[in-house]
Amino acid sequence: MKILVIGAGNMGLTYAQAMAKSKILKKRNIMILDSAEDKVEQLNKMAHFDAFEKLEDCVPQADMIFVAVKPHHSKSLFEDMAGLTTKGQIIISIMAGVSIDFIRKATGLKKIVRAMPNLPAQVGKGLTSYIASDEVSRIESLTIEDLLNTTGKSILVSKEKYIDASTGISGSGPAYVFYFMQSMMEAALQMGFSANDSKVLVSQTFEGAIELFNQSDLTPDGWMKKVASKGGTTQAALDSMEDNKLNELIKEAAFAAFNRAVELGEAHV
Repeated sequence: MKILVIGAGNMGLTYAQAMAKSKILKKRNIMILDSAEDKVEQLNKMAHFDAFEKLEDCVPQADMIFVAVKPHHSKSLFEDMAGLTTKGQIIISIMAGVSIDFIRKATGLKKIVRAMPNLPAQVGKGLTSYIASDEVSRIESLTIEDLLNTTGKSILVSKEKYIDASTGISGSGPAYVFYFMQSMMEAALQMGFSANDSKVLVSQTFEGAIELFNQSDLTPDGWMKKVASKGGTTQAALDSMEDNKLNELIKEAAFAAFNRAVELGEAHV
């Protein structure tokens, strides 16, 4: 099996490196393409894969093609790929808002997977939601799942609308966490902690809370009740959040990302 990754940006390179280092593929069965000549030279110095600058030199060789370019570049890319693809190839798109139907019409290919990864994929803790067209076989889907899991975990969703929805939760979600962390760090600084101590206080608190959550069946609400006691310090903080309707604001933010993903998709109809 030969894999081509188109686009050597953060996410494309993350997937290329993770798949190349896994035991799923044989050495140098990963190809990566980028339009920048200096980037290609840099990539070719790496031991894991072969880098290319021209589509005609790599597209015909690929069994699966990961497309990791900016969504607004997809139309011109697929036009340039015309005549280079073959019937059995599988396209795996990690572009936000670009639908399976658009890719099918633009490439003429039938085996298409649409995936939505997130930034923690860079450290092997990513979450990728994905859906495959009906033409992708069960065995092919399992292979794709294994490839996606090289960057963390993946979930197969039942409808394409859930790819846009996962954009609002897991795709954009790390930024929400960083926003909350930034606010807590600023509060720590205002309380007199040093920058380094503020970082440690907040990062360890997040890491510990997540570990507690993952190692039990308790819901977040259940954990809040365990931490907070009536009239105590934690309850004072939670009451402040409730009074300011923080819960609703967070949900509104997630839906804003979701709605934007839908808008991007409509631009590619």
